[in-house]
Amino acid sequence: MTHEKQEFVVCNCCGELVKTEGVPPYGEGLEVTKTWGYFSGKDGERHHFFLCEECYDRMISGFAVPVEIEEVTELV
Repeated sequence: MTHEKQEFVVCNCCGELVKTEGVPPYGEGLEVTKTWGYFSGKDGERHHFFLCEECYDRMISGFAVPVEIEEVTELV
């Protein structure tokens, strides 16, 4: 069984296609995978989603405690 990389990923919030492979430019976003444990109300469920950069910015703008941001000078 072969796993082919997807060229695009879909933002779960707005539905935008974000290009992740192929010819640049590429999009950025936040990919989250969470496996819920006991006593959570979601016992044994794994949730996975992707947010494009714009939806991520919109989401964190409403946080009561701001996201901690650290400058990185070497990007991989």
